Amino acid sequence: MSHKVYNVLFLCTANSARSIMSEGLLNHLNDGRFKAFSAGSKPGTQPNPFALELLQKIGHDTSYMYSKSWDVFEGEDAPKMDIIITVCGNAASEPCPIWPGHPITAHWGYDDPHGETDEEKRHSFAQIFAQIKHRIELLLSLSDDSLANLANVRAIGEPEVLRGAGQ
Repeated sequence: MSHKVYNVLFLCTANSARSIMSEGLLNHLNDGRFKAFSAGSKPGTQPNPFALELLQKIGHDTSYMYSKSWDVFEGEDAPKMDIIITVCGNAASEPCPIWPGHPITAHWGYDDPHGETDEEKRHSFAQIFAQIKHRIELLLSLSDDSLANLANVRAIGEPEVLRGAGQ
């Protein structure tokens, strides 16, 4: 029996770190039921190299990844999104486009990765990466019936979920 493939769009302001890591992790860990995308309301010029480095370390091909505007997903030829997840506070509070098909929406907030030195930045990115991975694994554990329930997808974004990811 074939499963429905759910298109998931991760949104962040710059589409350079948290949304890129979310897209990459879901596509990498995916069980065939999901196709992940990412975008930003005010995209940067390129993905953050620390985000790409972490994805490459797990064997994910990052050559296709770039920072893009959410406008890319508004056109007639764009894939229809089933789930839209904001991953930063700014994107969650911005007025989003009207997405066709009334997708499930949720907010899975993460701190902005930061640091003064490369070592501090790598540490911060690694912590956020672990939190994203934990939530992605929870999403993957949901059955198709559970995915249809908006509350289940939104509950993954609750702060207590991150306690299991070393926060």
